[in-house]
Amino acid sequence: MMAIERTFVAIKPDGVRRGLIGEIIKRLEQRGLKIVGMKMIWVDEKFASEHYFEHKDKSFFGRLKEYLTSGPVIAMVIEGADSISVVRKIVGPTSGDIAPPGTIRGDFGHMGVKHADEKGRTYFNLIHASDNKKNAEREIKLWFKPEELHTYKRVDEDEVM
Repeated sequence: MMAIERTFVAIKPDGVRRGLIGEIIKRLEQRGLKIVGMKMIWVDEKFASEHYFEHKDKSFFGRLKEYLTSGPVIAMVIEGADSISVVRKIVGPTSGDIAPPGTIRGDFGHMGVKHADEKGRTYFNLIHASDNKKNAEREIKLWFKPEELHTYKRVDEDEVM
């Protein structure tokens, strides 16, 4: 039986600048997923460090922080049956050059991680999605206060949850 769970999704600054907010939300909602929290926020370096803390010892940590703080981010909490794995499938692999067509990164990604690393550039991959339950819970608590999350019933919920 599929579990109803919540996951965290962020449309990163490049996704916002490229006008992909509506397309990304459409893809999530078309799969029967429900947005229970959403806001636009421009994060500072301290917040970016907290979000990406597991990468703090990696060579690309500075570029990650610079990327996340370069413009506004759309932060969302998504709820649905097996939402963590479903959202990850919709988003596609981290590197756009190997993400299959039909995924967000496969359809809209401009470059791969290897190319960005070779050029010493920040890798822009449009979107972040929690990779497991523990990280989803941590990221939701970091980005949202409990009162910013809302429970409601979609008209098609009996069919998809």
